[in-house]
Amino acid sequence: MNWTEITATVPTEKTDEAAAIANMVVPYGIYIEDYSDLEEGAMEIAHVDLIDEDLIAKNREISVIHLYLSESDNVAEKLAYLNERMTASDIDFKLSNRTVDDEGWNENWKKYFKAFEIGEKLAVCPSWGKYDNKQMRTVISLDPGAAFGTGSHATTSLCLLELEKLVNKQTRILDIGTGSGILAVASRLLGAKSAVGVDIDAMSVKTAKENAERNGVSQNTEFLHGDLADKVSGKYDIVCANIIADVIIRLFGSVKDFMEDDGKLIISGIIDLRVKDVEKAIEEYNFKIEKKSVKDEWYAFVLTK
Repeated sequence: MNWTEITATVPTEKTDEAAAIANMVVPYGIYIEDYSDLEEGAMEIAHVDLIDEDLIAKNREISVIHLYLSESDNVAEKLAYLNERMTASDIDFKLSNRTVDDEGWNENWKKYFKAFEIGEKLAVCPSWGKYDNKQMRTVISLDPGAAFGTGSHATTSLCLLELEKLVNKQTRILDIGTGSGILAVASRLLGAKSAVGVDIDAMSVKTAKENAERNGVSQNTEFLHGDLADKVSGKYDIVCANIIADVIIRLFGSVKDFMEDDGKLIISGIIDLRVKDVEKAIEEYNFKIEKKSVKDEWYAFVLTK
């Protein structure tokens, strides 16, 4: 099997936080280069104080986190996820990747992005692929580029499952951390009156706009580059936030300002290890849990004020 190696270089003091994000991408394991306590570690583990000169020369102020992806993994999506979540967590980072073969990874992953169905109404099809729509589903034609969100990840599919039940012709939706724009585009295809997506990554906003055009829903669909509070105004019937737990918890303090009184907040991107933290914050900020769902150790909630 061929593998793609992704490395994330971060300040040593941010190692644990960055590693937690990395484990959301490959929960089966990562390894970390951290030389900040090289001398102490060598004495404790090997009981020697003689250390190779190459190791001594290592930068003690940074850590390098290594992730390995199989041929069937969507590398572009994983890179975009790491980029977005580390940025949102205020981590100074550098990402790089390499593959063992000569084929560019950014094209290779497309072999494994095939059309698939979600719930009772939706199907996702790559823009370069075909889907035999025998069941007359709502088909989302998608090219995620370097943005997170093909719908195949549990966090995104959990959101889509809720949207297909909740969206109607009067729905105005806000998608926080829109990525590829899949949630906003899906909502419009399901009949939503309007959709606004916001993301801190300019490339994601560009990709989302292209996907809206590709699906013929550019009208009444808007994508904004920047921070939620600085860019978005108005109130919405449904607000989606498919982001990591820490960012969701921070959003609780302001997101009600963007919700109608009877509006719903769909949150996802919550690994099982962080569910209790999120539930505690839900109670502290006086939200009510209308529904909780889980898929592959990832949780999603539908909340009301």
